[in-house]
Amino acid sequence: MNFRHHAAWNALLTLSAICSVALQRSASATSTTVPLERRVVAEHRNTGDGTRDRGVVHKTSYYGRVTIGTPGQSFLVVFDTGSGNLLVPSEECQNEACMKHARFGANQSSSFQQVSCDGSAHAAGGAAPEDEVSITFGTGEVWGRCVQEQICIGSVCSRGSLVLATYESPMPFSSFKFDGVLGLGTRAMSQGDDFNLMDRLQKTGVLKQAMFSVFMSDSDDEVSEITFGKVKHEHLASELFWVDIARDSGYWEVQVDDMHINGAPQSLCAGCYAAVDTGTSELAGPSAVIDELARRLNVLEDCSNLDSLPTLGFEIAGRVLNLEPRDYIDQANGNCQVSLMALDVPPPKGPLFVLGIPFLQKFVTVYDNDKRRVGFGVARHTGQSADRAKTLLLDVVGVHRHASTGAVAAAGGAAAAAVAGAAAAAVDGGAAVAGGSGGQLRRALASLLKRVWT
Repeated sequence: MNFRHHAAWNALLTLSAICSVALQRSASATSTTVPLERRVVAEHRNTGDGTRDRGVVHKTSYYGRVTIGTPGQSFLVVFDTGSGNLLVPSEECQNEACMKHARFGANQSSSFQQVSCDGSAHAAGGAAPEDEVSITFGTGEVWGRCVQEQICIGSVCSRGSLVLATYESPMPFSSFKFDGVLGLGTRAMSQGDDFNLMDRLQKTGVLKQAMFSVFMSDSDDEVSEITFGKVKHEHLASELFWVDIARDSGYWEVQVDDMHINGAPQSLCAGCYAAVDTGTSELAGPSAVIDELARRLNVLEDCSNLDSLPTLGFEIAGRVLNLEPRDYIDQANGNCQVSLMALDVPPPKGPLFVLGIPFLQKFVTVYDNDKRRVGFGVARHTGQSADRAKTLLLDVVGVHRHASTGAVAAAGGAAAAAVAGAAAAAVDGGAAVAGGSGGQLRRALASLLKRVWT
């Protein structure tokens, strides 16, 4: 065999080997589904002076099981697209908040290894890293050390890094019904490469597709679930449409082009962004926009106009995703209030909406880690008619966009100016991960936790 034929033969063998490995990985790739438990609590709203008013806000959280270590130790976690690390209590944590939850025992696992909190592994035979990470959530705080372990979600397992809490402040963590948080944000949200679950699963090829989908229901007759590796089309009452991630903040963020009321554009918050957040129980947005929306929606406190209230829509990538009154109103004891929460994030990170659980109960969301995009589709719920489903997702094409009333246009301009003013204000307090990036945005969103997870 001459040199040219020999080189061609070697290249063919190499290509064959690559294809063989790819086929083996494809054949072994899988998907897995984790059922989610739902918890709803009602809390009185606080007035500015710290006293209670008559309003009540209902907070919902969803959580499911993961196992960590060898053999696996089971934990209930929130699958949270608004954070980027897996965090559970350590057996070393002896304070009140940790003792109320399952705690990880390092001595009970044969696969345990401590790592640096910057994501780098320490040299073989060297001393274990002694650094810690500090995370604040509103008025709460967690300290923890970083480790590498076997992590299993359903039937899908990978070895990766996580944070074991060695201290959790009593408030708000003592009141949590779940043990920890599994962050599913993008890489910019994580401590390091090895901390990001979806990046690890994509690199190892363990999933059929490098994505996960979320179906949430407010009914006890349906099973809410998160699926890794594929989309379960039986949960969809419409086609999916895809929107690219708008920027690399660590959140699954998309651009919002306008707000709609009963299908009519409102000229509010052009150029806003929205973080699709499975870990937030409410809808949130810029205070000036929220105030203006509340005025235009005209929700009467005595609920007397409840049956005639309009839909509230988010215009995203040429579609309008509609919420019904029951999604944006809290009703209790004959009292009705708009349940949108104020969240002022300054530019360039804001203005920002957070599309939390009321939105996610209406729409199936799919998070494509490979193509960096989010998919939206109307969720198929028991008893929901096809006609009703069609009203929840509309094309913007054909929407009459003339400046129909000077009042609406003027109000939109005033609200936009107010948003700009509010956005210029600094975010006070909040939360940050030590050494992390995106501090202002992270502080603003993390400050929601004490109000949404308890």
